[in-house]
Amino acid sequence: MENRLRLSPATQLTRDELQVQALERIAWRKMDRWVLPICTVFYLLSFLDRSNVANARVAGLQRGLNMSNTQYSIALTVTYVPYIIAEFPSNILLKRVGPNIMLPSMVAIWGVVTTLQGTVTTYGGLLACRFFLGLVEGDGCTLVSLRTFPGLVLYLSFFYPRDRLQIRVSTFFASASLAGAFSGLLAAAIIKMDGIGGRPGWAWIFILEGLFTFLLKQDGAIAVDEEHDGFGWNDVVKSFKSPHVLLVAAAFFFNGTTLYGLAYFEPSIVAGFGYSGARAQLMSVPPFCCDIPAIFHHSLSLPVSLISAVLSDRYHCRGLVATMFSLLCLIGLAMFLGFKSNDVRYGSLFLSVPGTYCVAPALSTWMANNSAPYVRRATSIAIGFIMTNSGGILATWLLGSLSPAPDYRKATTTFVIMSALMAILSALNIVYLSRQNRTKAEKRRIFTLEQDEDHAGDRSAWFEYSL
Repeated sequence: MENRLRLSPATQLTRDELQVQALERIAWRKMDRWVLPICTVFYLLSFLDRSNVANARVAGLQRGLNMSNTQYSIALTVTYVPYIIAEFPSNILLKRVGPNIMLPSMVAIWGVVTTLQGTVTTYGGLLACRFFLGLVEGDGCTLVSLRTFPGLVLYLSFFYPRDRLQIRVSTFFASASLAGAFSGLLAAAIIKMDGIGGRPGWAWIFILEGLFTFLLKQDGAIAVDEEHDGFGWNDVVKSFKSPHVLLVAAAFFFNGTTLYGLAYFEPSIVAGFGYSGARAQLMSVPPFCCDIPAIFHHSLSLPVSLISAVLSDRYHCRGLVATMFSLLCLIGLAMFLGFKSNDVRYGSLFLSVPGTYCVAPALSTWMANNSAPYVRRATSIAIGFIMTNSGGILATWLLGSLSPAPDYRKATTTFVIMSALMAILSALNIVYLSRQNRTKAEKRRIFTLEQDEDHAGDRSAWFEYSL
């Protein structure tokens, strides 16, 4: 089904083909009702449990464990090391192990690890928990080998055709924004439990949110695609040598630096505007609400990311969406850098947060759309998210210790440059893919499908790149 849908339409559809398409639409609607909500819940819990350390910091984690800014950055960095190492093998093994076993097991284990963060009393204990949290979400164990976001992107690409994928990716990625808002609301309420059971308020953030994850795990998630795709190093090498993969991978790095910088430090940035305690937690919520339904802002009828995804799927413009939201992020960061007013700086977050959070689904879908067959697509997605998490490591140091609060001048300058580079790389990739498509169109006029190279994948003349 996947290969057929990727071919350029050369003949008028027959009645049988129309019937097949009707059946496919029914199948996609069923998956929208059953598969997509599970993916959304998993990613919401994953992002919530990784980023709640930012709220715990505002609630007193750093003071409670006597950590310096450098030690806090190290604690965040430790999470990424196993996360990155597990990236490539987990994507390759996804089809063989089966998400019906991996997903509920993974959620349960990382819920336990998150809860244990609330029991630590030393800096070393926090480092151990952060390491295993990254390991569980990155690889977990032999039976739990799925990295959450790229694994879900790869999994959804088993079923959905290219022109229907981004709205699904954006749907579950919007839960990351929901996690950012939800975490602030929960933290504002949870810190009132300070002293209960002899535990500080920041500890209860980890304990309750970890238990929430464990109790809401789903069992028997979904079946895996059974189509056989043999592993071959040739496809892995081709991914690393593909210009469009490398261009998007570089954009992933810049986006990951900005995204994780805001995810981990937005509450601290807001606290620098003069807010403290529960007020700081609550004021960290609204910037994330620009990217989720109008629960808090009635003027927004739909999530920003979902609107952009619908347009991207409808008009096949992944690169344009990535470019435009990179520029939106750039404007917000430039405002933060150029103004001293706390009101203006707070307002700038309403541009930079949705800007960077809307780029990620576009880049993820773009990478999945333009890589085939399975091994090449799995490798390309893994490359992209290795770069994303490498950017996350840089972000923990830029905002954690290298750039003093409350101005974060060096970090913000770096983010401005990276946002500009994201837009430039996206535009360059559009130009490159457009030229490749014109070259393929010329080949299709000269050769027949039977003369095409066997197992060419995305390099086939009959494979049109998404722009």
